Formats: sequence, C-alpha cells, structure tokens
Amino acid sequence: MTSNRPTLIALTALAPVSWGTTYAVTTEFLPPDRPLFTGLVRALPAGLLLLALARVLPRGVWWGKAAVLGALNIGAFFPLLFLSAYRLPGGMAAVVGSVGPLFVAGLATVLLGERPTPRTLLTGVAAALGVSLVVLRAAGALDLVGFLAALASTASMSTGTVLTKRWGRPEGVGPLALTAWQLTAGGLLMAPVALLVEGAPPALDGRAIGGYVYLALANTAVAYWLWFRGIGRLSATQVTFLGPLSPLTAAVVGWAALGQALTSVQLAGMALAFGATVLGQLGPRTGHSVTEAPGRPLTPLAPSNPVAPQGRALDTPNPRVEPWQGVCSGTSETAREPSGTLNLPARQRS
Repeated sequence: MTSNRPTLIALTALAPVSWGTTYAVTTEFLPPDRPLFTGLVRALPAGLLLLALARVLPRGVWWGKAAVLGALNIGAFFPLLFLSAYRLPGGMAAVVGSVGPLFVAGLATVLLGERPTPRTLLTGVAAALGVSLVVLRAAGALDLVGFLAALASTASMSTGTVLTKRWGRPEGVGPLALTAWQLTAGGLLMAPVALLVEGAPPALDGRAIGGYVYLALANTAVAYWLWFRGIGRLSATQVTFLGPLSPLTAAVVGWAALGQALTSVQLAGMALAFGATVLGQLGPRTGHSVTEAPGRPLTPLAPSNPVAPQGRALDTPNPRVEPWQGVCSGTSETAREPSGTLNLPARQRS
C-alpha cells in the first residue's frame, strides 16, 4: 500500500476537482431555482446505474446505515449545495467547503477517537483563512442564505465522511456498492421533497440535458466512487483535506470560463488553501500502525512463547500472525468476523 499511496491520493483528489465544476455547470447550463430537482437528477440515476453494476443490496442494519449516510452525503448535501450555487458566485460558493477539515477534525475526535495533532489544527486554520480571503474578496455581494447553505452542506458531508469511516463496509461489499446505496437512498429521500416544494419537473432543452448527464455520470457516479474508495483506505482527515481542491477548481473555472475577476488577495488565499491541502496529506500512514476500532478495544495478541502459570511452556505451537491482522477495522484491507470485531488471534488458555 505504501508504493500505491500517492496514486490513491491522486485518484481520490479527482472527486473534489470534479465537484469544483458543479457551480459553473449549475449556473450556465441548468434551469434556475431548482436545487431539489437538480440534486435529484444528479443522484438517483447515478445510484441506480451503480446499483445495477454492483448487484448487491444492503442487509440487516445496513439498510438503516445506508439511509443515514445517503441522507448526510447526498440527500441533505445536494440541495444545500445547489441552493448555495444558485445564490452565490461559483468561487464564493465552493470555497466554503474548505472549512471541512475543521469539521472533520472535531467529529473524528468524538466518533473515531482520533485526536487532532497541532499540525492538523494549524493546517485546518490555514485552509479556513484561505477560504476567508477568497470569500470576502469575491465579486458580487455576499448572500447570507447562500453562504449559510454552503456552510450547512459542508457540515452535512463532513459528518457523512466521518460516519462512513467509522462504519466501514459490510464484509464482501466494495466501494461501488456502498456508493450505489448512498446515492439511491439520497435520491429517494429528495424525490418527494422536490415534488412538494418545486412542483413538476421543468422543461429541459439540450443544454440542460447535457449538463445533467455530466453531473450524473462524471461528477457523481465516478467521483463519489473514487471518494468513498479513498475514505476506506485513507484517514478521514487526509481525505477531507483534499476538499479545498473543489473551491480552487471552482475559482479557476469561474475566472477562465465565466469571466469572474480574481484579486491578488484571492490568489493568495487560493495558494494558502492549496498548501493546506498538500500538508494535510503528510499525516501518518494508517497501514503501518495498529489502531483501535471505534467502540471495540483491540484483543491483545498472544505471546510468541506462551508460558503456563507454573512456569511450564505450553505445548501449543506459536500462533501465526498474518500481516493484515493488526490493521484497524473499517478499511478495505481489514478482515473481520461477521460480528464486526477484529479478526485477531485469541489469547491461549492455560
């Protein structure tokens, strides 16, 4: 995993880069003032497509977990995201997502038992400072409703990211199926709300259809599969520090394609946010340490030469410890028993 770690980070980073184009596509190609319908069309077709490819349904408690994750990562996140996109300039709306590392650092302390290091906190503050430099200097007036919607969408997805890391995946289920469950659940959650609030779907021209196809396939199906795949193999903090790539992409697209001005202060803020993204990837490598699964203490490994209380060595052979047996649960490389506990060798009985 060590040699593939840069590739894994790069592939996961494609997700926020893709999401950074959402704001330009929304404002330039899609019908105005339809955040719920836009979120629905983006999520549900992508979820059903991935579900047909994965051909795996949730079982047991995972019906509820998939619904919760789908609500946080998709069902609530998408409408809030598009509401902010409709009310704010592209760069201003997207950069608010850079405060995600601070949300995740706090939630990971409570839900994952990961205490943030001073470097993590300083890096998160640097990302937030970069956000403020771009937001406060962005062209156009700051719409309070749009700003709060962008902030709420960030909080929703940050919570979903940490819970996705905490719960992991059922045994034998890959990231494709997990992505399909969440997109489908989120889309089904938005469907009745969109119909009640926004009424019948609007008429779509070729430009709008092309925009929705792009959002559903590249921007959602592929991007979210890469994102949840990365969550399973990297720490929650590392993944969320890739988030500032979305506002950076949005700001660049807004400048290059939409003619939105960028001041020198904004450029400095973008550089600061990008530096925080890079620094956030220099954390400890999770594949080389034994960590405790949330709520489940690790079972101690049996000693290499067990000794009975009377001082006689036991006749049982030394247990073999496989390399994967010290890895924390919740990652794709972890082997778990059906109960969800770590599959570590039990202590020999005397």
